[in-house]
Amino acid sequence: MLCVMESRARDNRQKRQDEDKTEELIKIAKTPTEIQRLRLEKLIKNIDKPVPIPNPKKEYKPPPPPEFVRNVVGSSAGAGSGEYHIYRNLRKREYARRQFDEEQEKKEKLDQEFFEKIAQNKLEAEERTAKRRAKRQRKKLMTKNKKAKVSESESKILQFYANVDKSIHYF
Repeated sequence: MLCVMESRARDNRQKRQDEDKTEELIKIAKTPTEIQRLRLEKLIKNIDKPVPIPNPKKEYKPPPPPEFVRNVVGSSAGAGSGEYHIYRNLRKREYARRQFDEEQEKKEKLDQEFFEKIAQNKLEAEERTAKRRAKRQRKKLMTKNKKAKVSESESKILQFYANVDKSIHYF
């Protein structure tokens, strides 16, 4: 009887372990957020393990133009068959370099415009904030003055009644 119970308990443990393994295997990410969640869960399980942080990719930069070009030949009829291909490749590299330079200039211009716009928006926001602050302070001062006037008039009324009470003699 004891052996049967032990074997059943062992079977139950084995089933639970199998279920746990299948649960781990079934995790399939269908969206990018799920992929990120699974990666984070994996990292959290092993907190002591260092996280690999890749270095940023270096920005593409075409090679500089050759300082000295030998046998500068155009694509004319007198050139040999190989000269045309050399010329074509040089021209292709030069166009790529020029295009890269133009894109860099465009990117720098857009960045500069963006930062100028941010600075302008910040300045406008500061102006609006200052204007609203001044308005709030004026309103606060007005209410304070009203309360002072009301309390002043109340104090006059109270003084009047106090004087009246003194002048009246009760018998």
